[in-house]
Amino acid sequence: MVLFFVVLFSPILTGKAAGEEDELLKEYHAYEERFASIEHMEELEENQYEIMEEQIFPVTLESIRSEELMLVPAIDRSLNRLALFFLDEDGNVVYRYNRLEANYRIPGEVRQAVKDVSGVAFSDVNGDGLKDIILISRCENLSGNYAGIPYKVGDVLFQGEGKLYRDWRISDKINRFSMNKSTNQILFFVRDGVSTEFLYTATTLEELKEHGFSVFEDQKYTREFERLGRLQVVPGVFRMAWYDFFLVYLVNEQGEIVWSLQPMLDYDGLYSLKGINGRDVDGDGMKDLVVLARYSREDETGEQIVENVCSIYYQRTSGFEADTGFENYYQYTEEDTMEDMIQKIRAYWGWQVETND
Repeated sequence: MVLFFVVLFSPILTGKAAGEEDELLKEYHAYEERFASIEHMEELEENQYEIMEEQIFPVTLESIRSEELMLVPAIDRSLNRLALFFLDEDGNVVYRYNRLEANYRIPGEVRQAVKDVSGVAFSDVNGDGLKDIILISRCENLSGNYAGIPYKVGDVLFQGEGKLYRDWRISDKINRFSMNKSTNQILFFVRDGVSTEFLYTATTLEELKEHGFSVFEDQKYTREFERLGRLQVVPGVFRMAWYDFFLVYLVNEQGEIVWSLQPMLDYDGLYSLKGINGRDVDGDGMKDLVVLARYSREDETGEQIVENVCSIYYQRTSGFEADTGFENYYQYTEEDTMEDMIQKIRAYWGWQVETND
């Protein structure tokens, strides 16, 4: 049984100097006061909120009001924070909520990374007879290693006594284990108990298979990796709510998982796998792994698009390290063969002589 409880949030200020903390608190309190002051739909724009027009829906929240309300998601564009406003037929704000997972992606900062809302659904998730709200936001960091790369953040809001609340433990698992690609995916996890967590916690290949991981037998092979020994390269997928989670595992002769790779990153699902090759590409005498695949994701309009991705994992003393620079050197296309890519990666590392290993 899953327990549900209210978690109240405030900005995380660890590591901040006293003066910085004071300024952050002032900024946060000013934001909260502005949020609380909005009493009518017309005041949203005046307070720098952008309404997500395509995600406005009628909903009946029995614990808050017996009459139907209008759910209006809106983003505070001055701070990129999401809020939900529930309006009556005259446009008056009956209830509001902003304690959302998407508003806490950047610890210690008031400004967040919310771009828009990509999904809203209503369902009795916890079996208490009341409709709950499933929400997916699209975020994009302005700085850091993943700046400019869109990602999704899922959340579930449960009905309590005259209020909405969320369980931070559920929100954490939804996003930590990438079960945030669609509202159906979140529903499968929270209501039905289907989870991708085993993909990240399993210790043996047998355990993966027992939980539904499907191995690509035609792409599976064995290699002698200099630092890690003789390992089987095992690619495969786990399907959840019509999305394929793609991972590659390195398994020893005893069937134990030695290493796992997730070349899919934050894409929605695997579209097709072109191949996996284990060869030395950076010239250090140790075999690396190159994965060529196509992945699907939603663009900002909600349309599904497919992108080609070349993922490189360099063998190091303690395991494998993902490449972070080759994509700036060359963009993999559908026309490129695996051999083409091996030679291009080697050229990136300064190899002068072609090899046929």
